[in-house]
Amino acid sequence: MLLTFRGCRTTATLLALPLASVVTSHVRATVPDAAEHSIQQFLAQDDTVRPYRATRHLETENGSRKAWLDAITEYSPGTGFRYEITSEGGSRYMRTKVLRAVLEGEQDVIANGETARSSLALSNYRFQANGIDDDGLANVLLSPRRKERVLVAGMMALNTTDGALVRLQGRLAKSPSFWIRNVDIVRRYERINGNVVPVALRTTAQVRFLGEATLHMTYAYSEIDGRPISSR
Repeated sequence: MLLTFRGCRTTATLLALPLASVVTSHVRATVPDAAEHSIQQFLAQDDTVRPYRATRHLETENGSRKAWLDAITEYSPGTGFRYEITSEGGSRYMRTKVLRAVLEGEQDVIANGETARSSLALSNYRFQANGIDDDGLANVLLSPRRKERVLVAGMMALNTTDGALVRLQGRLAKSPSFWIRNVDIVRRYERINGNVVPVALRTTAQVRFLGEATLHMTYAYSEIDGRPISSR
């Protein structure tokens, strides 16, 4: 994702979206009904983003250039997405062009009401059950209905008990720009205080002339839907 080129903020925005992707996993082609049932459970769930407050840690690296940033982030339907950077270090360029751009981009996407374009919904994807893996998760192949930079060709892993999303992983259906290609994304989710929320994101991309670049982001929630997070 990243970096020394025009449009890097747009690219960072795309990579911060809750997208999915493809990573090879060993899948048992058994119990197909369980996987199909998990898809139906997933699609029946309310995907409304609940108000939250969380501390995020972001790291990025491109060759010898590295940077990190900590920020307190908040979201509510009334105020949108807000953030406050509490500490940062490393390359000033990477902090500005990548890490701050991720947060600014997320703020813009939410403010402009554009999140629906990348949601895991039937309007954006075709879903195909792909068995139960060795971790007991239902694997679901995702096929974008459009070749867009905010959609991902890949898979998601669901809890077979309730259809809760556990992992999204794959490659952007379209390269963000001439300079950025082969963008792979892995996002992990957990159920916290009854809500399924993202807890980690890792993105890897090939930047023309500069090689591989990475972004890693983790979330530590202090409040979801107005309720403090209980000890875990």
